[in-house]
Amino acid sequence: MSTPLTPGQVLFERTVAVDRARLVRYAGASGDFNPIHWNERFAREVGLDGVIAHGMLTMGIAAGVLEEWVGDPGRITSYSTRFSRPVPVPDPGVAELAVSGRVGTVAEDGTVRVDLTVTCEGRAVLAKAQAVVAPPR
Repeated sequence: MSTPLTPGQVLFERTVAVDRARLVRYAGASGDFNPIHWNERFAREVGLDGVIAHGMLTMGIAAGVLEEWVGDPGRITSYSTRFSRPVPVPDPGVAELAVSGRVGTVAEDGTVRVDLTVTCEGRAVLAKAQAVVAPPR
């Protein structure tokens, strides 16, 4: 029998590297070719400090880490967040996203609200990131 989950309990912590090649692959998969995600000059011309990761890529990376913990993506019944800060991606180099999940609440039926924290360089890049995970079938 597994140990019951308790509010505040850390479920997972993982660091994920994001480089420019990953941005290009994501752009191709998503169809989002906004030049702020690949063109340094353009990003600076519009007031950014450089190229930034796609917000939906950042959200998707966090969801992927959650999915690894859950083991069955069908158990994730909802997921939402707000984008609070861009993720600068250097060239050369990587941006490191620190993703962690804690138990927010546990319902009587075993449904868990997972509160996600996603940071880059120690600063939150997603706000109010939460997912609801159904109990195992």
